Formats: sequence, C-alpha cells, structure tokens
Amino acid sequence: MVELQKKYQIGTRRFGLVNWVGTYSLFKKEVLRFLTVSGQTLFGPILTSILFLTVISLAIGEQRADVLGVSYIKFLACGLIMMQVIQQSFAHSSSSLMMGKMMGTITDVVHSPLSSSEVIFAITFASAARGLLIASASTLIFIFFIDLSIQNFFLWFIYLFLGGLLMGSLGIIVGLYADKFDQMSTVTNFIIVPLSFLSGTFYSIDRLPELLRVVSNYNPFFHMIDGFRYSFIGQLDGSVTFGIILLTFLSLVITYLAYFLVNKGYKIKS
Repeated sequence: MVELQKKYQIGTRRFGLVNWVGTYSLFKKEVLRFLTVSGQTLFGPILTSILFLTVISLAIGEQRADVLGVSYIKFLACGLIMMQVIQQSFAHSSSSLMMGKMMGTITDVVHSPLSSSEVIFAITFASAARGLLIASASTLIFIFFIDLSIQNFFLWFIYLFLGGLLMGSLGIIVGLYADKFDQMSTVTNFIIVPLSFLSGTFYSIDRLPELLRVVSNYNPFFHMIDGFRYSFIGQLDGSVTFGIILLTFLSLVITYLAYFLVNKGYKIKS
C-alpha cells in the first residue's frame, strides 16, 4: 500500500504573517453590508444631522450667539457630524456581531482561516469606514449651506479614525455580550446616545459647573467631538495633545479587550 503524503497540516497557517486576502474579504463584506442598506446606514444619519441643524437654526432665529468665537450654527454643525460618527461606528460592529449570532452566520467567521486579530481589524476598520463616509458626506453638505471649512485635514482624519476605531471595538464587545437586541438597544439608548449628546455636541463645557468640567476632560466622547470641531474652527474647550493621547490609549485598550474576547470565543464558540 502506498502511503499518502500529507500535503497540508491541520492548524498550520499557509498565508504568511497576515492573511491579507481573507482580511480584505471580510472587510469588503462588512462594507458592502452597510452600503447595501445605505438609506438606513448612511443617508439616515446624515438627514438626522440636517434636521437637527435646521430645527435649532429656526428656533434661535436672529439670536445668533457666538460660541468659542464662531456662530452657534457653525459650532453645532461640527458636533453633529461627530455625534453621528460615534453612534454609527458603534452600531455597525455591534449589529454585525449580534446579527451573526442570531442568524448563525457567525460560524462562517469563527471557522474561517482568519486569526482573531484579523477579524477585529476587518470589522473595526469597516466601522471606521462607515463613520468616515458619513462625516465626508455631511461635511460636504454643511459646507455648501453654511460658512464652514476644514482648517486642519490631518486632525479631521485623525479624530475620525480614532473615534471610529474606538467605537468599532466597543461595538464588538457589546455585540459579543448581548444575547438579544433588547440588551444591545439598552447599551445604545442609555449609554452611547446620552454620552454623545452630553459631551459638548450642543454646548461648550465652559457653561458647566467646575466639577462637571473636570469630569468632561476625561470623557473620550467629549474629546472626539471637541477635537473634531477644532479641525474646523481652530478653537476648542480641551487639549488636542491630551485628547489624542487619551483616545489612542483607550482605542488600544478596548481593541485588545475585543481581541481577547474574540480569541477566547466568548459567546461565539460552544
């Protein structure tokens, strides 16, 4: 009997250090997932920002108060863009994991020739891409209607990237934790949305009491919004250096925690 040579060994990676083809395929799948329903995932949040800006602009009428040296509408427009990026980046990754578990398609990812880090990379970068598309479209629309321009493209991109990465990784953790949509909605409605609303989107933290101002300086949502606004108006309540350091640190910590849970197979492996 001729002994068959074992050409492949189970558990041996044959893609080098990184499976670029598989990682890109998962990233492409995640991007196509939100592009397929772009009316809900892209145009809906943009329309919400426009409605907020329109209603508040009509409400204040001729009382065009200045905030941080610019008109309130300009101040508000920047915050609204980043608020939608925060919420939608989180929504993408959390819903992706949640739907995968509910529909049973998570097994396609678990049993694919992808490492846990490659899965995290693909999903979080897809979340950041969704936030970047929303921010780009919203910025173009707002620039067309109001006196708004980007003064620092580098910071504009950095805050979008860090915000999308942090919220995308956080969404993975919540998506793994939640067993049903009610649990995910609870986190979204009672944590993500309130923090994005109460982190300087509609007001300057100079109006807050001293204690709340100190607390806000350690709130990552505040630094996402404040730093992103700085890229437009050149004024901010906090610190660019501290904000970037804080967001980078939290992004690394939360991304590692998401990697640890996926690698462990938390609620996705029997």
